[in-house]
Amino acid sequence: MHRYALATSSSTRAEYEPMPLHEEWAASAKKAMKGKDPNDLAWHTPEGIVIKPLYTRLDRACDNDREIELPGKYPYTRGPYPTMYTQRPWTIRQYAGFSTVEESNKFYKDNIKAGQQGLSVAFDLATHRGCSLLQNFYVTESATMKYVQFSSGKAHLQER
Repeated sequence: MHRYALATSSSTRAEYEPMPLHEEWAASAKKAMKGKDPNDLAWHTPEGIVIKPLYTRLDRACDNDREIELPGKYPYTRGPYPTMYTQRPWTIRQYAGFSTVEESNKFYKDNIKAGQQGLSVAFDLATHRGCSLLQNFYVTESATMKYVQFSSGKAHLQER
């Protein structure tokens, strides 16, 4: 089922005539776009090919009987937002961290200036692996030293 009909024009690009979109998706997209028309998300490639804002199994020639999965709807296989990356582009990120706070801060600021759009911060190896910050926490009571020891991802209280 085609949602857009191509029409030739005097220009070198093909133009499209909006046709009904999937109703449930169009309603979700319109709400996410604060009332704007989801048809506005269609765009043209440099070759003049119309790219629709949403493709479903109905657009495929080898259609099957499975339920149509929509962006912003369970089971979220097409993403958590109704308009996904047609309205909100991917962010360019790099997962990084360095030996000191100052080095990391400089690296992040340089990357932002160079066009990076988001930060994915690697704090330290223990945090990255999900270990507690109390890994080397010592408490003394009388002559006995208590400390937490990690092995195989489990915490063990040791006394000496």
